[in-house]
Amino acid sequence: MCRSIKTLFNFDPPAAEEEIRAAALQFVRKISGFTAPSKANAPAFDAAVDEVADAARRLLESLETRAPRRDREVEAQKAKAAAAIRYGRAPA
Repeated sequence: MCRSIKTLFNFDPPAAEEEIRAAALQFVRKISGFTAPSKANAPAFDAAVDEVADAARRLLESLETRAPRRDREVEAQKAKAAAAIRYGRAPA
């Protein structure tokens, strides 16, 4: 799993288009091995990012849950605390 791809489902406010696109870009970068594709590969790379973003958007729109929506700031604080523990630093 690519560590920079974050969970986008069940947040308040819902995931923005920019977040969905960023996750799609990271996914395509990971599986293609390209941070930035060559000119020859750019059309295929860009098309893949568009298709993955569309699929992710459809997925997020179709998922259902009874769980309460999560707060982005609370989740970010939890992630920082977990990282601090993982890397041997005191939580901020």
